[in-house]
Amino acid sequence: MKKELEAGMAHTEIKKVEPSDTAATYGSGTLEVFATPAMIAFMENTAMKAVLPYLPDGYDTVGFEVNMRHLKPTPVGEHVECKTVLSEVDEKKLVFEVEVHDGSGVIGKGSHTRYIINKEKFMSNI
Repeated sequence: MKKELEAGMAHTEIKKVEPSDTAATYGSGTLEVFATPAMIAFMENTAMKAVLPYLPDGYDTVGFEVNMRHLKPTPVGEHVECKTVLSEVDEKKLVFEVEVHDGSGVIGKGSHTRYIINKEKFMSNI
């Protein structure tokens, strides 16, 4: 590792909900609101970005498990903020607590597990 990954490390990302992020676009619903799959992707992306600078060249992380609740709808045009906290580091296993907010408060929360992988070795198994 370049630097040590430690429990308690936090990372935040902000994005604007675009028409491409809606349930109607994803096909997970019919409404023009922030889709659950889009929120999960945002959570995964924020967790990935939290640890990527700490990995050596040739390494990455892959999502393994998502356990979350989507609590409130968010309309197109609203900004959402995702905060991840690395809660567990067990060799290659990384567990994050994740929370997403919009202007009205918490819209989603849960946990996300990622594994550190060697990209070349991982891709050779496909």
